[in-house]
Order: sequence, then structure tokens, then C-alpha cells
Amino acid sequence: MLTILGKSSSINVRKVLWTCAEIGLDYRLEQYGGGFLPTDTPDFLRLNPNAMVPVIVDDGQPLWESNSICRYLAHKHGRTDLLPATAMPRAQVEKWMDWQATELNNSWRYAFMALVRRSPKHADAAAIAASAAEWNRLMGMLDAQLAETGAFVCGGQLTLADVVLGLSANRWRSVPMERPALASVDTWFDRLSERDGFLTHGRNGLP
Repeated sequence: MLTILGKSSSINVRKVLWTCAEIGLDYRLEQYGGGFLPTDTPDFLRLNPNAMVPVIVDDGQPLWESNSICRYLAHKHGRTDLLPATAMPRAQVEKWMDWQATELNNSWRYAFMALVRRSPKHADAAAIAASAAEWNRLMGMLDAQLAETGAFVCGGQLTLADVVLGLSANRWRSVPMERPALASVDTWFDRLSERDGFLTHGRNGLP
């Protein structure tokens, strides 16, 4: 059976759990990370030298990086609806997944640590404002994409781009800060909320 290592409250672990829900995969979840089993032990570091979750072990092989795990699972189980088989449609999905992991994640980190985690190391008001402004700007880019497609991030059906960005949008909506009105994001978010996997692992009260 597929084994997932990581605490179920982690945003990156929840990407993997939602992907498993969409595919219909059985798995065993082992809770690792803050407040649970440590990730800095020799055994865990052999699985992921970054000491971060999630990690999966499938067919005896470990794999880390949440977006790569989601791609692997969709490909292994033939879910070309979630990750297309042909080159350009697949690249479009992966483009938005990569954008989520790089541009979008980097924008929100300071504001999230300050406003939700209440980190004393993230108390600079100007830095919080700059982070929130960039986060809002990038969510505006997502809104423009959704206005163009009229449904999901890459077109008329749900893909892995919606999985990873759905978790990001849930976090954006959960943070106590000023946000612009983004009608297409709101409509898409409600559409995602029709899926059991998103309600369980995304819009579940966790940022």
C-alpha cells in the first residue's frame, strides 16, 4: 500500500491527500512533522534529506516534493484528466503547478508567517504589506486566467493545477488581511467546493 509521511494539517501534504481522493487511492498516513514524529532522524533523512514533508513510499521507493508526488500518482494511475498525456496540455498544467510552487508561494510567505503563525521574526509592517500586496497581485493573475477559461485553471475540467492552486486559494482566503474582490476566483472556489476531496483536505477550516 502507498505510504504517505506527513501531518495531515500541512498544506503540502493536503495536496497529496486530495490527489489520492480524486484518484480513489488507498494509503497509509504516518504523521510526521511539527508535533508528531520528527523529520530530522537518520531514517527520515534517508527518505528526504531536506527533512520536510510530504514523502511517499510506493513500491519500496521514496519520493519527495508535493507537486512531483501529485504528478507521479496521476501518471502512474493513468489519470490523464488530472495530468494530460499530450505535450502541450500537460505543459500547461505543469506551468501553473510550477508557478504555484515558486512565484505564488514566495509571495505569501512573510505575510502568512506574520498574520497567521504570529512569528516574532516576521513583524516588519512594511514587509508584511509588501508580501500581502504581491500575493494579491498574483491572485489577480489567477483570476484573469480563470475568467478566460470560465471553469478550471487549464480549461473545462479539473486538473492537478486546480488541486495545488485550490489549496493556495484556500490559504489566501483564510488570512486576516485586505483582499481584492476576485469574482472568477470566488466562482472557481465554489466549484471546487462541490468536490468531497477539496472539502476534506482543502476547505476544511485549515489555512
